[in-house]
Amino acid sequence: MTRPARRTLSIAGASAAALLVLSACSSSSDSSGPAGTSDGSGRSSASSPKVSGTVTVFAAASLKESFTALGQAFEKQHPGTEVSFNFGGSDSLAASITGGAPADVFAAASPKTMKIVSDAQDTAAAPTTFVRNQLEIATLPGSPGKVASLKDLTKSGLKVVLCDKTVPCGAAAQKALDASGLTLTPVSYEQDVKSALTKVELKEADAAVVYKTDVKAAGDKVQGVEFPESAKAVNDYPIALLKDAPNATAARAFIDLVKSAEGQKVLTEAGFLKP
Repeated sequence: MTRPARRTLSIAGASAAALLVLSACSSSSDSSGPAGTSDGSGRSSASSPKVSGTVTVFAAASLKESFTALGQAFEKQHPGTEVSFNFGGSDSLAASITGGAPADVFAAASPKTMKIVSDAQDTAAAPTTFVRNQLEIATLPGSPGKVASLKDLTKSGLKVVLCDKTVPCGAAAQKALDASGLTLTPVSYEQDVKSALTKVELKEADAAVVYKTDVKAAGDKVQGVEFPESAKAVNDYPIALLKDAPNATAARAFIDLVKSAEGQKVLTEAGFLKP
Protein backbone atom coordinates (compact mmCIF):
# COMPACT_ATOMS: atom_id res chain seq x y z
CA MET A 1 0.00 0.00 0.00
CA THR A 2 1.38 3.47 -0.85
CA ARG A 3 2.04 6.10 1.80
CA PRO A 4 -0.83 8.45 0.62
CA ALA A 5 -3.27 5.55 0.81
CA ARG A 6 -2.19 4.69 4.35
CA ARG A 7 -2.68 8.32 5.37
CA THR A 8 -6.19 8.42 3.88
CA LEU A 9 -7.22 5.29 5.80
CA SER A 10 -5.76 6.72 9.00
CA ILE A 11 -7.80 9.92 8.66
CA ALA A 12 -10.96 7.95 7.89
CA GLY A 13 -10.43 5.78 10.96
CA ALA A 14 -9.97 8.82 13.19
CA SER A 15 -13.14 10.43 11.81
CA ALA A 16 -15.16 7.28 12.48
CA ALA A 17 -13.88 7.14 16.03
CA ALA A 18 -14.84 10.79 16.57
CA LEU A 19 -18.33 10.16 15.26
CA LEU A 20 -18.76 7.25 17.65
CA VAL A 21 -17.72 9.46 20.58
CA LEU A 22 -20.12 12.24 19.53
CA SER A 23 -22.91 9.74 19.07
CA ALA A 24 -22.36 8.36 22.56
CA CYS A 25 -22.32 11.85 24.07
CA SER A 26 -25.50 12.78 22.22
CA SER A 27 -27.23 9.61 23.41
CA SER A 28 -26.17 10.33 27.00
CA SER A 29 -27.39 13.94 26.89
CA ASP A 30 -30.72 12.88 25.40
CA SER A 31 -31.55 10.77 28.46
CA SER A 32 -30.78 13.53 30.95
CA GLY A 33 -31.50 16.70 29.02
CA PRO A 34 -34.09 19.44 29.62
CA ALA A 35 -37.38 18.80 31.44
CA GLY A 36 -39.60 16.57 29.41
CA THR A 37 -36.84 14.52 27.77
CA SER A 38 -36.89 11.89 30.47
CA ASP A 39 -39.73 10.43 32.49
CA GLY A 40 -37.50 9.85 35.50
CA SER A 41 -37.08 6.14 34.80
CA GLY A 42 -34.17 6.50 32.39
CA ARG A 43 -36.33 6.33 29.27
CA SER A 44 -35.92 9.14 26.78
CA SER A 45 -38.80 11.20 25.39
CA ALA A 46 -38.52 9.25 22.15
CA SER A 47 -40.10 6.27 23.90
CA SER A 48 -42.55 8.29 26.05
CA PRO A 49 -46.12 8.92 24.84
CA LYS A 50 -46.68 12.43 23.53
CA VAL A 51 -48.70 14.62 25.89
CA SER A 52 -51.46 16.48 24.04
CA GLY A 53 -55.10 17.48 24.23
CA THR A 54 -57.22 18.43 27.23
CA VAL A 55 -56.78 16.97 30.71
CA THR A 56 -59.80 17.38 33.00
CA VAL A 57 -59.04 17.70 36.70
CA PHE A 58 -61.66 17.53 39.47
CA ALA A 59 -60.08 19.13 42.55
CA ALA A 60 -61.04 20.30 46.03
CA ALA A 61 -61.91 24.00 46.22
CA SER A 62 -58.96 24.69 48.51
CA LEU A 63 -56.60 23.73 45.66
CA LYS A 64 -57.91 26.39 43.30
CA GLU A 65 -55.05 28.88 43.42
CA SER A 66 -52.16 26.41 43.47
CA PHE A 67 -53.64 24.03 40.89
CA THR A 68 -54.47 26.92 38.56
CA ALA A 69 -50.80 27.93 38.70
CA LEU A 70 -49.71 24.35 38.07
CA GLY A 71 -52.15 24.08 35.17
CA GLN A 72 -50.54 27.09 33.54
CA ALA A 73 -47.09 25.59 34.08
CA PHE A 74 -48.26 22.29 32.57
CA GLU A 75 -49.61 24.00 29.45
CA LYS A 76 -46.32 25.86 29.05
CA GLN A 77 -44.32 22.63 29.39
CA HIS A 78 -46.58 20.83 26.91
CA PRO A 79 -47.58 23.24 24.11
CA GLY A 80 -50.97 22.42 22.64
CA THR A 81 -52.38 21.00 25.88
CA GLU A 82 -55.14 22.47 28.03
CA VAL A 83 -55.95 21.81 31.68
CA SER A 84 -59.65 22.10 32.47
CA PHE A 85 -60.54 22.34 36.17
CA ASN A 86 -63.69 21.63 38.13
CA PHE A 87 -63.22 22.95 41.67
CA GLY A 88 -65.73 22.27 44.43
CA GLY A 89 -66.54 20.34 47.58
CA SER A 90 -64.77 16.99 47.49
CA ASP A 91 -67.95 15.08 48.32
CA SER A 92 -69.84 16.68 45.42
CA LEU A 93 -66.97 16.01 43.03
CA ALA A 94 -66.78 12.38 44.15
CA ALA A 95 -70.52 11.99 43.55
CA SER A 96 -70.14 13.44 40.06
CA ILE A 97 -67.32 11.04 39.21
CA THR A 98 -69.16 7.96 40.46
CA GLY A 99 -72.20 9.24 38.56
CA GLY A 100 -70.28 9.08 35.29
CA ALA A 101 -68.94 12.62 34.83
CA PRO A 102 -65.95 12.51 32.42
CA ALA A 103 -62.71 13.37 34.22
CA ASP A 104 -59.05 12.37 34.12
CA VAL A 105 -57.78 13.24 37.59
CA PHE A 106 -59.36 13.55 41.04
CA ALA A 107 -57.61 15.47 43.85
CA ALA A 108 -59.61 15.30 47.07
CA ALA A 109 -59.28 17.11 50.40
CA SER A 110 -59.57 13.92 52.43
CA PRO A 111 -59.03 10.15 52.12
CA LYS A 112 -62.70 9.63 53.05
CA THR A 113 -63.98 11.44 49.95
CA MET A 114 -61.39 9.74 47.74
CA LYS A 115 -62.58 6.40 49.14
CA ILE A 116 -66.03 7.08 47.65
CA VAL A 117 -64.42 7.00 44.21
CA SER A 118 -61.99 4.13 44.83
CA ASP A 119 -64.73 1.98 46.43
CA ALA A 120 -66.75 2.45 43.24
CA GLN A 121 -63.68 1.16 41.37
CA ASP A 122 -63.41 4.40 39.45
CA THR A 123 -59.67 4.89 40.06
CA ALA A 124 -57.07 3.41 37.73
CA ALA A 125 -54.45 3.08 40.47
CA ALA A 126 -54.16 3.46 44.22
CA PRO A 127 -54.48 7.14 45.29
CA THR A 128 -51.40 8.77 46.80
CA THR A 129 -51.20 11.62 49.32
CA PHE A 130 -49.49 14.66 47.80
CA VAL A 131 -50.04 17.37 50.48
CA ARG A 132 -51.71 17.98 53.84
CA ASN A 133 -53.72 20.98 55.09
CA GLN A 134 -54.52 22.46 58.49
CA LEU A 135 -57.44 24.53 59.71
CA GLU A 136 -57.39 28.19 60.69
CA ILE A 137 -60.06 30.69 61.74
CA ALA A 138 -60.71 33.47 59.24
CA THR A 139 -62.00 36.79 60.59
CA LEU A 140 -62.18 40.31 59.23
CA PRO A 141 -58.95 42.32 59.55
CA GLY A 142 -58.60 43.67 63.07
CA SER A 143 -60.72 40.79 64.42
CA PRO A 144 -63.70 43.00 65.39
CA GLY A 145 -65.33 40.07 67.15
CA LYS A 146 -62.24 39.62 69.31
CA VAL A 147 -61.69 36.07 68.12
CA ALA A 148 -58.46 34.71 69.50
CA SER A 149 -59.27 31.03 69.99
CA LEU A 150 -61.60 28.24 68.92
CA LYS A 151 -63.56 28.69 72.15
CA ASP A 152 -64.22 32.33 71.25
CA LEU A 153 -66.34 31.12 68.32
CA THR A 154 -68.97 29.98 70.81
CA LYS A 155 -69.57 33.55 72.06
CA SER A 156 -73.17 34.67 71.98
CA GLY A 157 -74.06 36.95 69.06
CA LEU A 158 -71.02 35.97 66.99
CA LYS A 159 -71.88 34.94 63.44
CA VAL A 160 -69.81 31.90 62.55
CA VAL A 161 -69.82 29.90 59.32
CA LEU A 162 -68.66 26.31 58.92
CA CYS A 163 -68.30 23.99 55.96
CA ASP A 164 -70.95 21.30 55.81
CA LYS A 165 -70.02 18.21 57.84
CA THR A 166 -69.97 16.11 54.67
CA VAL A 167 -67.21 18.33 53.24
CA PRO A 168 -63.63 17.64 54.41
CA CYS A 169 -63.12 21.11 55.94
CA GLY A 170 -66.42 20.73 57.82
CA ALA A 171 -65.56 17.25 59.06
CA ALA A 172 -62.15 18.50 60.22
CA ALA A 173 -63.72 21.48 62.02
CA GLN A 174 -66.16 19.19 63.80
CA LYS A 175 -63.30 16.91 64.80
CA ALA A 176 -61.43 19.87 66.32
CA LEU A 177 -64.57 21.02 68.18
CA ASP A 178 -65.23 17.53 69.52
CA ALA A 179 -61.62 17.22 70.69
CA SER A 180 -62.07 20.48 72.62
CA GLY A 181 -65.47 19.56 74.04
CA LEU A 182 -67.02 22.61 72.36
CA THR A 183 -70.49 22.97 70.83
CA LEU A 184 -71.00 25.48 68.05
CA THR A 185 -74.14 26.37 66.10
CA PRO A 186 -73.13 28.22 62.93
CA VAL A 187 -75.36 30.67 61.07
CA SER A 188 -74.84 28.52 57.97
CA TYR A 189 -73.14 25.42 56.63
CA GLU A 190 -71.42 25.92 53.27
CA GLN A 191 -70.82 23.33 50.54
CA ASP A 192 -67.13 24.16 50.09
CA VAL A 193 -64.40 26.05 51.87
CA LYS A 194 -64.34 28.98 49.44
CA SER A 195 -68.04 29.65 50.05
CA ALA A 196 -67.42 29.73 53.81
CA LEU A 197 -64.53 32.16 53.38
CA THR A 198 -66.59 34.41 51.08
CA LYS A 199 -69.17 34.88 53.84
CA VAL A 200 -66.48 36.56 55.95
CA GLU A 201 -65.06 38.57 53.05
CA LEU A 202 -68.56 39.96 52.35
CA LYS A 203 -69.04 40.71 56.06
CA GLU A 204 -71.98 38.33 56.21
CA ALA A 205 -70.21 36.45 58.99
CA ASP A 206 -67.74 37.38 61.73
CA ALA A 207 -65.65 34.25 61.38
CA ALA A 208 -65.31 30.96 59.49
CA VAL A 209 -63.27 27.84 60.08
CA VAL A 210 -61.36 27.22 56.85
CA TYR A 211 -57.91 26.06 55.78
CA LYS A 212 -54.68 27.98 56.29
CA THR A 213 -54.22 27.95 52.53
CA ASP A 214 -57.51 29.77 52.00
CA VAL A 215 -56.65 32.44 54.55
CA LYS A 216 -53.31 32.96 52.82
CA ALA A 217 -54.92 33.11 49.37
CA ALA A 218 -57.38 35.78 50.56
CA GLY A 219 -54.53 38.16 51.34
CA ASP A 220 -55.55 41.24 53.33
CA LYS A 221 -59.28 40.53 52.94
CA VAL A 222 -59.27 38.41 56.07
CA GLN A 223 -57.17 37.82 59.15
CA GLY A 224 -56.09 34.36 60.22
CA VAL A 225 -56.29 33.06 63.78
CA GLU A 226 -54.41 29.86 64.52
CA PHE A 227 -55.69 27.48 67.19
CA PRO A 228 -53.84 24.48 68.69
CA GLU A 229 -56.82 22.12 68.27
CA SER A 230 -56.28 22.23 64.50
CA ALA A 231 -53.29 19.91 64.93
CA LYS A 232 -55.78 17.15 65.79
CA ALA A 233 -57.64 17.56 62.48
CA VAL A 234 -55.04 17.79 59.72
CA ASN A 235 -56.34 16.57 56.35
CA ASP A 236 -54.36 14.43 53.92
CA TYR A 237 -54.98 15.23 50.24
CA PRO A 238 -54.93 12.21 47.90
CA ILE A 239 -54.73 12.34 44.11
CA ALA A 240 -55.56 9.61 41.59
CA LEU A 241 -55.80 8.83 37.90
CA LEU A 242 -59.37 7.86 37.08
CA LYS A 243 -60.19 4.53 35.47
CA ASP A 244 -62.08 5.84 32.46
CA ALA A 245 -59.84 8.89 31.95
CA PRO A 246 -60.39 10.25 28.42
CA ASN A 247 -56.76 11.44 28.34
CA ALA A 248 -54.79 9.09 30.59
CA THR A 249 -51.40 10.09 29.15
CA ALA A 250 -51.86 13.78 29.95
CA ALA A 251 -53.44 12.88 33.29
CA ARG A 252 -50.36 10.93 34.37
CA ALA A 253 -48.13 13.81 33.29
CA PHE A 254 -50.19 16.28 35.34
CA ILE A 255 -50.07 14.06 38.43
CA ASP A 256 -46.29 13.76 37.97
CA LEU A 257 -46.05 17.56 37.92
CA VAL A 258 -48.12 17.89 41.11
CA LYS A 259 -45.84 15.42 42.91
CA SER A 260 -42.60 16.82 41.47
CA ALA A 261 -40.26 19.22 43.27
CA GLU A 262 -41.69 22.06 41.17
CA GLY A 263 -45.26 21.13 42.08
CA GLN A 264 -44.46 20.72 45.77
CA LYS A 265 -42.80 24.14 45.80
CA VAL A 266 -45.96 25.79 44.46
CA LEU A 267 -48.12 23.93 46.98
CA THR A 268 -45.96 24.62 50.03
CA GLU A 269 -45.71 28.28 49.10
CA ALA A 270 -49.53 28.32 49.10
CA GLY A 271 -49.48 27.08 52.70
CA PHE A 272 -49.90 23.33 52.23
CA LEU A 273 -47.90 20.93 54.36
CA LYS A 274 -45.70 18.23 52.86
CA PRO A 275 -47.17 14.70 53.06
